[in-house]
Amino acid sequence: MGLFSFLKDAGKSIFGGSAEAAEPEKLKEEIAGAGVDASKFDVAIEGDKVVLSGAAATQEEREKAILAVGNIEGVATVEDVVTVAAPEPESAFYEVKKGDTLSGIAKSQYGDGNKYMKIFEANKPMLSHPDKIYPGQKLRIPA
Repeated sequence: MGLFSFLKDAGKSIFGGSAEAAEPEKLKEEIAGAGVDASKFDVAIEGDKVVLSGAAATQEEREKAILAVGNIEGVATVEDVVTVAAPEPESAFYEVKKGDTLSGIAKSQYGDGNKYMKIFEANKPMLSHPDKIYPGQKLRIPA
């Protein structure tokens, strides 16, 4: 549980860049698009902050839901009040910088650039290809 910061001007544009114009159901569609059962979550929008609550079965579900709503243009923060049925260690979140590649991120996080597929798999289906990342995007970095 906590507050996660995102780049408000980066991410998928589904509201024309304004979270204030967002509809909670659209954000739940993004959660579902991340491969997570969106019916387990409640979404509230307060300006450029999204409050995500509910109960996730796994830590991975929780983290994917946070990233699904946080990587939307116009969202600056996600307040996480999600409980997890089977607690496990949290993944780190990494903000992509200009010039980053998944292999470069893997080298900096794991000491081995060949572990980039571990990061790619942890962020599917948000990532459709290992080369399709953009500055400002946040990624899950599993332990």
